[in-house]
Amino acid sequence: MEWAEASGEQIEGGGPTELLLLGMKENPELKTIQDTLSRQGVEHQYLSSEELKKRFPNIGITRGEVGLVDKTGGVLYADKALRALQNAICQMGGTICDGEKVVKIRPGLPAVVKTTSKCYQAKSLVITAGPWTKDLLSPLGIELPLQVLRINVCYWRERVPESYSVSQAFPCLLGLDMAPHHIYAIPSGEYQGLMKVCYHDGNKVDPDKRDCPTASSDTPHIQMLRHFVRDHLPDLNPEPDIMERCMYTNTPDKHFILDCHPKYDNIVIGAGFSGHGFKLAPVVGKILCELSIKLTPSYDLTPFRISRFSGLGKAHL
Repeated sequence: MEWAEASGEQIEGGGPTELLLLGMKENPELKTIQDTLSRQGVEHQYLSSEELKKRFPNIGITRGEVGLVDKTGGVLYADKALRALQNAICQMGGTICDGEKVVKIRPGLPAVVKTTSKCYQAKSLVITAGPWTKDLLSPLGIELPLQVLRINVCYWRERVPESYSVSQAFPCLLGLDMAPHHIYAIPSGEYQGLMKVCYHDGNKVDPDKRDCPTASSDTPHIQMLRHFVRDHLPDLNPEPDIMERCMYTNTPDKHFILDCHPKYDNIVIGAGFSGHGFKLAPVVGKILCELSIKLTPSYDLTPFRISRFSGLGKAHL
């Protein structure tokens, strides 16, 4: 990425990192992904159970799972990528006003944003407020069907250093048949000697109370991860060394919202990234920019329109 190179940040993992999808041969999602990769001309490889064992001997195969390797997979370090982007914005004359909570948005021409520090005015406003999007938009007459989840981000120590590391070209891993939702793993590298293994679901949470104790127990999700690590990543310790938390902002169909406000067309909304938006940030930014300056979007945005939610009638607008 040119803006990352210009900033001098190393935002990618320290070597080639493929993506391995792990599932049963008859899994329909695995077949759909394979068909999509073929149709789009993306380099990939199907691995039988025996081929999987030979290629990745430190991955446990317990039920005859097969593998699908996406050769274009990789790792981006989010903190470094964001820092590189912020540096690029400043180099291009932009201003970052960090540490200011948005308390009110007043629609109109210009749109007015009031924060805890000051007020800002703009001809066009792009709102990408993550888990706070719903509360910010509610006073503007729109109730988006967004659900905020607290996700446990777990790091597991390698028994043998670098056995699951980026430096050894160990792949990113996506388990399709191991739980009601996906389980994913990122090779060690972010924290030395620790592999990130997470469950792609969580419990509802107030975004302002992410780190507070809740009535909903995280234990079942952690137990699913313990079983996954035991069965498929046997060279990791059986208990996580570090457990952090992040938040997903989900839509009912898990697709993004990329659209203008139905009433105020100078307010653009990017929301509901459902735990899989970060890697698509450059193209999402391009789309939101096009919407904000009234250019025809480069892509068909039908799947991302607010109007797709049938329950969002006039009473909500």
